[in-house]
Formats: sequence, C-alpha cells, structure tokens
Amino acid sequence: MMEDILKQQRELAELIQRHSVDDGVHETPIPSLNIIQCSRLAEPSHRVFKPCFCVIAQGLKEVFLAQERFEYGPTDYLIASVDLPVVGKIIKAAPELPYLSIKLEFTHSQILEVINEANLIITPKDYTNRALFVGQMETSLMDATLRLVKLLDRTNDIPFLAPLITKEVLYALLKGPYGVNLGQIAMEGSNNYRIMETIEHITRYFDQPLRIEELAETANMSIPSLHRNFKQVTGMSPIQFQKQLRLQEARRLLLSESAEAAEAAFRVGYESASQFSREYSRMFGAPPKLDIKQIKEIYDSSKSMVFLGD
Repeated sequence: MMEDILKQQRELAELIQRHSVDDGVHETPIPSLNIIQCSRLAEPSHRVFKPCFCVIAQGLKEVFLAQERFEYGPTDYLIASVDLPVVGKIIKAAPELPYLSIKLEFTHSQILEVINEANLIITPKDYTNRALFVGQMETSLMDATLRLVKLLDRTNDIPFLAPLITKEVLYALLKGPYGVNLGQIAMEGSNNYRIMETIEHITRYFDQPLRIEELAETANMSIPSLHRNFKQVTGMSPIQFQKQLRLQEARRLLLSESAEAAEAAFRVGYESASQFSREYSRMFGAPPKLDIKQIKEIYDSSKSMVFLGD
C-alpha cells in the first residue's frame, strides 16, 4: 500500500512541476486548487489558512498554530477546518529537489453537502477538537487527489469532473480517521460549529473592539465555556486570535499599499501606535519599518514571493 502511495506521490510531483513554471504559489483552472513550487528554503510565512486540504508531493514543511508545531511531508496530509492564523515554513527544498505541494480550499457547505449526499452519520458533539491536524495518507485519498490534479492536463473536463472529484476527496477525508473532527465543523449545534461562527464574527469585525459578552452570545456559551472551547479549537484565546489577524493585515497594508506604520495601526484597530509597534515586533521579530525593509530585500534578491509561502 505504501509503495503504491509513493509511486502516486512521484506522479503528483511530476504534474506539479510541469504546471508550475517557476517558484511560487500558482492558481489553477480548477476552482480553489493551488499548486506550489519552491526550490529553496523559504522564510517563515504568517498567513490565515482558509479551510483547506494540503498535500506535499516532495519536500517538508512545518506549520505553527500558536505554540503547537505540525510537521508534514509526502506521506502525510494537513487539514485546516476553520480560518486559522498560522506560521508556515518550508524546511526541505533544493533546486534539484524542489518543494512541491497542492492546496485545495473547501467550504463548510461543501462538507455538509457530502455528509448529506453520502448519508454519513456525524452526530453533533458537545466537545471540541483542534481545527488543524496532520493525517497519514491513504490509498483512496491519494488516488482521488491525483485524479483531481491530472485534470490540469484535460482542461475541457474540469467544469464537469472537478466538482465530482473534489467531493470524492472530501468524502475520503470524512471516511478517514479524522472524519469526525472535520465533520463536526459543519454540524449545526456542535461546539466546533459554534466556535466557527465565533471565528467568523471576529474575522469580520477584527478592526473593532472585542466584546467577549457578544462573542459568548454568538456562540450560545458562557464566557468561561467560550474561552475553553475557543482555545481547544484554535490553540489561542479570542483576543490572541484577533491580534494575529490585525497584525497580519497591518503587514499586508505596509507591503502592498506602502502605508505608514501609524496609518496601518489605525486601520486595523489599534489606538496606540507604540502598542502596535511593540506587538508587531513581538510577532514578526522586528519593528514595522525594519521588517518591511527586510522583506523587500529578500524579494529583490530572489525575485520571488515564495517567502510568503503556502
């Protein structure tokens, strides 16, 4: 079984390399599917993972959620079941053996659709699970994943077949060892679903003051229960979650819009520029001005945005 999976991984690597001309994150004609190539070790990347399924065909990567580290490679897969601010870093890549991977984003409605159409039994639970996890690749899952990526060679078939094979991938995940964890996020009434709604609220209003009472009401939980369940799902408190969203958006503004630090701080919800600078330095390792200067120097030397990674 493992020999078959490794053979399919090599085929997947060939497909990714053929459809990604150079280093970077590349969109594909298949909705929500990105392919990634990186021929060198990349700088740590702070980003918000949308719900997604990630497979590495070649290389190795580590992802940090708060203080928890997840490492995965060609015989693994990674799933994020809700929006999560993470730090990712490619830790194995070289010009002769570049890092090659795919990322398939999905929605909670797609998960629920598969559950309903396949008549899968997933009962809402009153306990919560971490929303990021690494599983070991299985033959049925690898087979469906490979067939999805093979559609890049048959673009005329994508409109009809891509949605069907995507459902098959999600079905294989739901039938796998982490199926309950993934399914809970789509089951209205489960604690994971309630925390998902809370995350959506924080994400929508990340630049506004955080009102814990309002969040608890959104989740239909007591304040202590909200804190406990939120940390179980995300590895952090609601305030820490909001802070990461704010700082990541501020960094984007500084990079893409050349905003001044004080302006970026105000736009993401900070009232104190000095507090913003302290928290920015703590998260990214340097004050805003120096951090952006270093990033641009890396970009100028590499002519690639791979350090922002995926």
